[in-house]
Amino acid sequence: MSEVNRSITLERGDKEFTFSLTPQVITKYFNATTQANKVAPAHNLLMGTVKDEDKAALKVLLENPITTITLAGALLEEYSPDVEVIVKKPSTTPKD
Repeated sequence: MSEVNRSITLERGDKEFTFSLTPQVITKYFNATTQANKVAPAHNLLMGTVKDEDKAALKVLLENPITTITLAGALLEEYSPDVEVIVKKPSTTPKD
């Protein structure tokens, strides 16, 4: 897979879950997430990207909303590229 299309495996206890992520599914997740709606988009991201053979075991874990948010957060953190950004402060010297 390319850098933007990635397969990521998370381990919870003695079980591994493998997810296939693309920019499209990440964008869909972010677009669905609102101030009042965080758990459902995280649940959909996880269930929609996990390997079929891992779905049943994952579904049991996702009954707890904290676990859902935690797993989605770990998945997104691993997917995220290392981007170094420097914000320059505006000059206090007036420009002529």
